[in-house]
Amino acid sequence: MKKDRFSTEASVLFWQGLSGTTAFSGGDDHRREQRILLVNIWAFFVSGCFHIAPGMLICANLGQRESFITVFGPYAFGTDVTPVFLAPMSGVTDAPFRKQADKFGASATITEMVAGDDLHAGRREALQRFRRPNGDATYVVQLIGRDHDSLRRGASIARNAGADVIDINMGCPSRRVTGGLSGSALMRDLEHAVSLIEAVVDGAAGTAVTLKMRLGWDRDTMNAPTLAQRAQDVGAELITVHGRTRQDFYNGVADWATISEVVNAVSIPVIVNGDIKDAATAKEALQQSGARGAMVGRAAIGLAWLPSAIEQEINTGIAAEEPSFAEQVESLIEQAHDSVEVYGERVGIRTIRKHLAEAISHWSQGYQQGEHEDWQALKKIACQSNTLPELKSTLLSTLKTKLEVAA
Repeated sequence: MKKDRFSTEASVLFWQGLSGTTAFSGGDDHRREQRILLVNIWAFFVSGCFHIAPGMLICANLGQRESFITVFGPYAFGTDVTPVFLAPMSGVTDAPFRKQADKFGASATITEMVAGDDLHAGRREALQRFRRPNGDATYVVQLIGRDHDSLRRGASIARNAGADVIDINMGCPSRRVTGGLSGSALMRDLEHAVSLIEAVVDGAAGTAVTLKMRLGWDRDTMNAPTLAQRAQDVGAELITVHGRTRQDFYNGVADWATISEVVNAVSIPVIVNGDIKDAATAKEALQQSGARGAMVGRAAIGLAWLPSAIEQEINTGIAAEEPSFAEQVESLIEQAHDSVEVYGERVGIRTIRKHLAEAISHWSQGYQQGEHEDWQALKKIACQSNTLPELKSTLLSTLKTKLEVAA
């Protein structure tokens, strides 16, 4: 189910290098250059091209790119790979769901947004959001806040916990967040926003820092290119842009074409986000924006396999085969197990329901009216389950019936 990965030894070296924690790391000024060196060590190791001199794989500086590997901000992909990330979503991309996305081969997943001061205070919800899934996937922590010290401390905590990348949320449009002058509200005060990015870079102490934002606060202040340029100047290594303003919320359609202005304003990679639900929309978003990669959000709820499937199709031109029904059921049951482990049974089962509902809605597509009603009945039963055994029994019973019909 999961993509092949390089050896444990190589991965430890690689990701430690990305976070600047290797034994031969020097000062902070040299850590980005060391990441390039380690990217190329990794490329040399996995390529099997041991007859090639290592120097042929080493970039002399950040501005150069060679033919085998691209330094993609804080990530590394083959030069011909367009990555598709799973977006950070509050109440969705918790550790149990990110674990499943990784197992299906997502290029990168990002934690739910975590407030720096909550993380510093050790609050339970923050620690749950911050939790790292088991496995060797890239560990990306997203921080949110408006206070310099809180974000600096949060970045330091994330770095010490082994984060490979620290992302800053300046895109959340919710009233609860913007009312506290965080998230996309920061796009109304670029001086303060840039100073917060500097605080995170300082606290990260060499760990890669990225930024997620919107086009602006409203259609009269589309200042994403300016913020992106200034973020790059103070150390951000990758920018993700949702193709709406804060005032758009999630209404209308994402404006992918305008993201091209951000792409043209910076030299670091830009990721396009908003309304990407399949390979067709991903290709169109990439074409209109000129972005280097794509990020899928709400369409992936309940479908942990979707980001990797989209990535495969846009890179190979061959539609990815959807995981079998049995694989998807197995994945949801494992996610439910993990959710109960993290939150306890009552909250854990409630947390998994949104994923169950979306998965069952997906399974019901293409069925005739009567059969579609059967799926809706299943959704109601599954989402009313209050215990893990009840939920497992419902899903496994459905799987058994489906397999019997297929036979």
